[in-house]
Amino acid sequence: MSYNLPCVLMRGGTSRGPFFLADWLPQDPAARDRTLIAALGSPHELQIDGLGGGNSLTSKVAIVSRSAHADCDVDYLFAQVSVEEARVDTRPNCGNMLAGVGPFAIEQGLVPASGHGNTTTVRVYNVNTRSRIDVQVCTAGGRVHYDGDVHIDGVQGTAAPVLMNFLDAWGAVTGQIFPTGQRIDTIHGLQVTCIDAAQVMVLVRAADLGLCGNESPAELDANAELLSRLEALRCEAGLRMGMGDVSNSVLPKPVIVSAGDQPGSVVSRYFTPHRCHRSHAVTGAIGVAAAHVLPGTVITDSLQHAIAGTRRVEVLHPAGRIHVDVELTEVDGQFKLVQAALVRTARKILEGTLFVSENAFTH
Repeated sequence: MSYNLPCVLMRGGTSRGPFFLADWLPQDPAARDRTLIAALGSPHELQIDGLGGGNSLTSKVAIVSRSAHADCDVDYLFAQVSVEEARVDTRPNCGNMLAGVGPFAIEQGLVPASGHGNTTTVRVYNVNTRSRIDVQVCTAGGRVHYDGDVHIDGVQGTAAPVLMNFLDAWGAVTGQIFPTGQRIDTIHGLQVTCIDAAQVMVLVRAADLGLCGNESPAELDANAELLSRLEALRCEAGLRMGMGDVSNSVLPKPVIVSAGDQPGSVVSRYFTPHRCHRSHAVTGAIGVAAAHVLPGTVITDSLQHAIAGTRRVEVLHPAGRIHVDVELTEVDGQFKLVQAALVRTARKILEGTLFVSENAFTH
């Protein structure tokens, strides 16, 4: 026996997963999560019986609905489905999957394509972090365009640009951009920065871990001692950030940082949290960029002083780099984040009916 539900499989940035309208799924959260686990084929290292690709980057779900908020068009709930466990985590946001939310919302009739100009702005409320992101989609001729000439590192070929502007993701999960009240904490003998800026992360210098900073994900994943240190670090950071026991959560994310190849750049190795990302999370790139331009963190740009206005930061990752434009304002001598913007791409891969085995709910 099996049952079926509508589904659109999309690539968003360097991630991939099924997109659903909220009313396509069970309304009870527990039943919804069981459906998502079965749909992705978890728990199984290859997710052979579902849509997942055996990797955290391809075991993601976007759930979209008309917004309950007057200043937004759609609500977007992100779900990270564990590959090898029957578990769903809806605490974090995913900025890569977010790139597909605007096109999906327009094509599903939740937002009309603009009749003026070549783009449509979709005002997205991220349910996970209670924050707003404006997503600009190419809609020349009144329809979504996926083809274009923009290349993003980590994805082959080119596609139409999707501009994402994060407006109020600062302290969205913990209530403060620096949840411990400090810009640098010492945890297990290591200086770290605990930050909540689009993503909740604990940043640690590569040199303090005996690393160069440009190690490959495969090298880092094979270093059992390093992974153990990072897990202990993030668990203690979670406690200090007021998040409680985070051993069964993907937040906070541990991130290894080091100086980039030029002023305004930083090298980042982002963990998801138990494996190193093959490229980089969008939300994580924003957090790293924010830490780079704000004074007093473990990765503050020592070659440039903080100034009010917009600065471009290049976040170098294993597959290339992400450009993030960060805007700061100065209030009473203190610098605060205003917004952060970056470009991603998206593509609709298939649209149809997803068949989920009822047996999946009994194992």
